[in-house]
Amino acid sequence: MAVGLLITVCSFLFAYFLWKTLNSRDRKWLSKVSGPPTLPVFGNAHMLKTGGSDFFDQVLEYSTLYESQTMFKILLGSHAIVVLIKAESVEKLLNSSSHITKSVEYRFLEPWLGTGLLTSTGAKWHSRRKLLTPTFHFRILQDFLEVFNEQSQIMVENLKKKVGGNKFDIFPYITHCALDIICDTAMGVNVDAQNDSDTQYVKDVYKISELVHRRQKAPWLWPDFLYSLLPAGRQTKECLRNLHSFTQSVIKERQRDLQASFENEETLSSTSSIEDFLRITKRKRVAFLDMLLLYQRNSNLSDEDIREEVDTFMFEGHDTTAAAANWAMHLIGSHPNVQEKIHKELDEVFDGSNRAITDEDLKKMKYLECVIKETLRLFPSVPMYGRELKEDFNIDGVDIPKTTTLLVLTSALHRDPRYFPDPEKFDPDRFTLENTVGRHPYAFVPFSAGQRNCIGQKFAMNEEKVLLASILRNFTVKAHQKYCDLRPMGELILRPENGIWVSLQNRDV
Repeated sequence: MAVGLLITVCSFLFAYFLWKTLNSRDRKWLSKVSGPPTLPVFGNAHMLKTGGSDFFDQVLEYSTLYESQTMFKILLGSHAIVVLIKAESVEKLLNSSSHITKSVEYRFLEPWLGTGLLTSTGAKWHSRRKLLTPTFHFRILQDFLEVFNEQSQIMVENLKKKVGGNKFDIFPYITHCALDIICDTAMGVNVDAQNDSDTQYVKDVYKISELVHRRQKAPWLWPDFLYSLLPAGRQTKECLRNLHSFTQSVIKERQRDLQASFENEETLSSTSSIEDFLRITKRKRVAFLDMLLLYQRNSNLSDEDIREEVDTFMFEGHDTTAAAANWAMHLIGSHPNVQEKIHKELDEVFDGSNRAITDEDLKKMKYLECVIKETLRLFPSVPMYGRELKEDFNIDGVDIPKTTTLLVLTSALHRDPRYFPDPEKFDPDRFTLENTVGRHPYAFVPFSAGQRNCIGQKFAMNEEKVLLASILRNFTVKAHQKYCDLRPMGELILRPENGIWVSLQNRDV
């Protein structure tokens, strides 16, 4: 019975991909783009490695093999993916106002995120971007800074228990801190991940990310009906039920609190500024969800629209920041000279004080910012991102047809020796003001660029600085891994397969 079902499924998939191949548009253009050898029907799908770190190594090997080109191709069945690895080609794509649609691979995020800011396109994306931009106003970012400080201090207290002991994996400490930060700033709730990392919401966030990435790489998992019958499909459904239930319950509760804070409907409808909102509600600070609920009164946002954006903010603002801070910990702990410069800068800013970090302090952390940028060059939180062409597009004389996926491989782009000599070397001085003069503006795009650049990049940089500064004000860090031990996994987010192992010593400031 099981064998018969397997044969039927395989026959169906073979026929499906054969039909797709035979009915695809003129594919002569593919001969003009280099790439690994393909098989009929399957393309390169059969040779792509399934493990996150193995897959990432494989893609980087391709970028090295074809580094004399501006791009290379990979075929998943009949679906062509053109990978861009040079700044000049990336600029042409990201600067285009016609090609703002995320690639088809992003559709596997839609069951979780809907068509929010990350996955939407066209008129919906433009209206959402315009609506959401004020939510990252400097006044709100200042409120968020208070959350950064509070949660970072909890992390530091937990890390103090590790001082002077054996090496340990710091990855979960930083990641749970980032999750507490995003839950507080996005929804105004405390999941207390730093003290209870076994909560269902935390586990589901990690599981859904893993499942989505696995599906993106496997064309045989793309048909929705087939996927729903498999164990992975059932796991995905369970995770989505938990995640959406949690977010929706928070939205409902926040709506009730908001309504109760106002004397009447007229007062609520006329409240549009952050200052009025905080004054009338007598709240200490505003959350991203609060602003969406405020906008809901003067726009056509539904509760489902709000859930989409809150879930999107949770996804984009959690793992990305945590991963970058963890990579920075490894690099700082591996380079004592860099750590010494950071300590010196922090001592000049704080003069031995243990006070909270202010916005003015963040502006003074110029060398730490260079360290963060160099970390993002070597280990970009989003190692690749794609666009689907909505019309034919010419790159370097090749007419690439619409529906093709163009993939920006940031991990390879950031290693272009034309702009970053000795590219594997960790050198924060690459990002001093004088050393960035004349560099191609699209040689370093960890937050994307153009119209669809990351709306929360200022939020992310501020959080990174607070997380790292909080640790390094208190401790000296020593790394206990070489690059080969890390095994970066190029999934939705670039994470180390084996964690980030360090040891800590107290600082005598």
